[in-house]
Amino acid sequence: MNVYDSARMAEILAPLGYAPGDDPEDADMVILNTCHIREKASDKVYSELGRLRKAKARRAEEGSPMVIAVAGCVAQAEGEEMLRRAPYVDIVLGPQTYHRLPEMVARAHRAGDGAGAPDQRGVLDTEFPADSKFDHLPDRQDANAVSAFLSIQEGCDKFCTFCVVPYTRGAEFSRPVAQVLEEARQLVDGGVRELTLLGQNVNAYHGVDEAGQEAGLGTLVERFAALEGVARIRYTTSHPRDVDDALIAAHGNVDALMPFLHLPVQSGSDRILEAMNRGHDVAQYLDTVARLRAARPDLALSCDFIVGFPGESDADFEATLDLVRTVGFTMAYSFKYSSRPGTPAAGMPRQVPEDVKDERLARLQALLEEQRQAFNAETVGRTLDVLFERPGRHPGQLVGRSPYNQAVHVATTEHQVGDIAKVAIDSCKPHSLEGHIVGSGSAQPREDSEERLSA
Repeated sequence: MNVYDSARMAEILAPLGYAPGDDPEDADMVILNTCHIREKASDKVYSELGRLRKAKARRAEEGSPMVIAVAGCVAQAEGEEMLRRAPYVDIVLGPQTYHRLPEMVARAHRAGDGAGAPDQRGVLDTEFPADSKFDHLPDRQDANAVSAFLSIQEGCDKFCTFCVVPYTRGAEFSRPVAQVLEEARQLVDGGVRELTLLGQNVNAYHGVDEAGQEAGLGTLVERFAALEGVARIRYTTSHPRDVDDALIAAHGNVDALMPFLHLPVQSGSDRILEAMNRGHDVAQYLDTVARLRAARPDLALSCDFIVGFPGESDADFEATLDLVRTVGFTMAYSFKYSSRPGTPAAGMPRQVPEDVKDERLARLQALLEEQRQAFNAETVGRTLDVLFERPGRHPGQLVGRSPYNQAVHVATTEHQVGDIAKVAIDSCKPHSLEGHIVGSGSAQPREDSEERLSA
């Protein structure tokens, strides 16, 4: 989501003369786009601001002022406090207000070059506007990209007890069907072949279609697959409670929908799931997995896990390990529980000691890594469609992604970035696969965008 938001901010700022740069030390403007999910990410913001402060001071002495902005969920949660702790920050904006960046930049410039008193500076905009920011964003400019993110849903109404998202991103909101289809067309006309649909609860999508009827994610996936030029569709992040029959059917019926699904469970203990307010138990999760795999037998799953949630016992943790063994995941994101201010879990009794969290996390990650490597090893000898995304390190080498999101390295001179080719997997490395092209006519070449437009 933050990658998507960052790209949109760059597009918004382009008419003002800003373009992405490589070195923050020499930038006219630096935007830190932040995440508030874990404490470590929040702490990192202030550490980075400390480094930027020195660059800002140097630039001021040279007569070329630097604008520092903090965006995203940390900004949303800590706006006033951030301006107090770091008065040299020029702009603090939440994730729902970045469409107003040009106005904020103008206000920051009017406030001076940073020499004024803190109360004379610091533009703060963390309101939840009545109008959707998506109604005010410019056309997409991801020209020549092979894959792209497309935000279709934001916010969350689930209120898991450990999570700050409902407070920083707001209530669930789904963009209209026509609006997201138009953005998809812009991306495809720029050469994009793979679209990843984004949302905090992406499968809770319920956008209004052209007939004024609500459409779910399953229906939307079918609409995206019908767009000429769309070869691959993914979506993230989904919630087990919102996997409905239409979405399961789409996994079985829509070839463009990749057989790789991120379906977070967080814990394998019913007691902990209830304390987390997840709204489902282990049996329901396993039933959903079984129904998905019945529809798409080659489906691979990834997951999120939190260890050391308040009150988690040894038995609760062992239940999580049991669930991992039962389901089998190709990859996963696993973290120690991180107390977030203002969430119900932060005040729960029986907080788990850090050393216990460390030990549990190490055991969980070892099991998950074993499963990941086993899955990669099982792909050796298979032939997979690979979408080439970039040149490799060596001449004549391309790097692409398999349907299961694995990095695949291939030596080829007959293909280019944007092609999809059948690749026989020869070997697996710790974090990637290697293979060779099967046949000379197996590629789906990337169409030229101008030809597609003129057609």
